[in-house]
Formats: sequence, structure tokens, C-alpha cells
Amino acid sequence: MTIKVGDRMPSVKLMRWGANGPEAVSTDDLFKGKTVALFGVPGAFTPKCSEAHLPGFVSEADAIKAKGVDAIVCTAVNDVFVMHAWGKDQHAEGKVDMVADGDAALTRAAGLEFDLTGKGLGLRCQRFSMLLKDGVVTQLNIDPPGAFGKTSAEEMLKSL
Repeated sequence: MTIKVGDRMPSVKLMRWGANGPEAVSTDDLFKGKTVALFGVPGAFTPKCSEAHLPGFVSEADAIKAKGVDAIVCTAVNDVFVMHAWGKDQHAEGKVDMVADGDAALTRAAGLEFDLTGKGLGLRCQRFSMLLKDGVVTQLNIDPPGAFGKTSAEEMLKSL
């Protein structure tokens, strides 16, 4: 079942790049007591994700945070090394926190998975954006596979 507005974000372990390299972080720790703009993409370094989705949140980060958002978090079913490298490539540091859902634990628990095995990519995260307040979903947008629009940073900014 797909997560919906009013649901609490599932409690799972993810990975992020810390001061000393890879470190585990729970969704509870990421979202507790904060307003967070979370967005998920099918894959780091893929065309639409690298040309529009992540760059939009990087460029709009200050405006989004000025509307009361404490953190912006990007996730994908990729390992922490790939997410860290992608964040560096996209100049996300200090603007968007790059969090790896390497085993798709969050993606599956939130019901946001889709299968791209036929295209050589395996299980992936649907393109989504959501606003969380203290771990509870208050806004949710999901683009259909292959589409990009309502999950953009610009749409998030309009909704705040």
C-alpha cells in the first residue's frame, strides 16, 4: 500500500555520508521534530534526475527553507558512495542531504517501488516529493513512471 497524507513515515535505516564516511541514519532521526521536504528519484546520475529533479531542489533550496522547511532530503535506491558522488557532482552539499536507500527498505515500506528490471535497473523508487512534519506526511506528489512535473522543486515551493 502506498503511503498517503496523514501517514507516519516508516521507520527504517538508511545511509548517508558523514564526517568520517558512510554512516547509518534512521528515518526517525532524519524527520523527528523537523519539517522536511523529501524527494525520491529512480536513480542517481540518470538523465531526468540529474538534469532537472535534483538541480531544481539545489537551486530552490534557500527559497524552500525560507518557507519554514528545516531540511531537504533526496533519496534513491543507490548505495551511499553513489549518492555522495552524485551530490558532489550536483553541488548539493549544504543544500540537499543525499540519503541512500541501498536495499530499497524505505521505498518498499512506503509502497513507492517500481520494477525496472526489464531496462537493466532493477527495483527502483518512483519519482515523488513529500513534505513531512515530525515524520508525518502532510503533502505527497507522485509522478507516473517516465514523467516529471508535479514532484519538482518549483511545485514544492508553490505548495508551501
